[in-house]
Amino acid sequence: MRAVDTNVLVYAFFSDSPFHDAATRAVQGLAESPVPWAIPWPCIHEFYGVVTNPKIFDTPKLPARARSQINEWLRSPSLQLLAETPQHWSLLQELLSGGGVAGPAVHDARIAALCLTHGVTELLTQDRDFSKFPKLKLLSLMN
Repeated sequence: MRAVDTNVLVYAFFSDSPFHDAATRAVQGLAESPVPWAIPWPCIHEFYGVVTNPKIFDTPKLPARARSQINEWLRSPSLQLLAETPQHWSLLQELLSGGGVAGPAVHDARIAALCLTHGVTELLTQDRDFSKFPKLKLLSLMN
């Protein structure tokens, strides 16, 4: 199964993004396919936080647009939302210690742990920091 990282969701949302077309094609292709795909819940939260941050974007209509976009993704019948399970800490702890992860990279470890727990083998992302987690294959929009 393939999961989508926050940055790809943000690129798909903003038409002036340099990766907009590739991100839109990728997410739309996953959403319209019968093959299961995933978004970790923290990526949904982070997407909304980034695109509605008034220090970055000063557009009052963005919160409503962002909620509408999230609702569109959630309508995909093949989408699986990834959340913590009782085993989450065990795998997260392994990733934290194995990669020497600390600080802001803990968020990436959380995403990686969610993906691995739910059988995700590929993460569509432009974030190279995920390379600390070799069990997860990274896919770029530029591939």
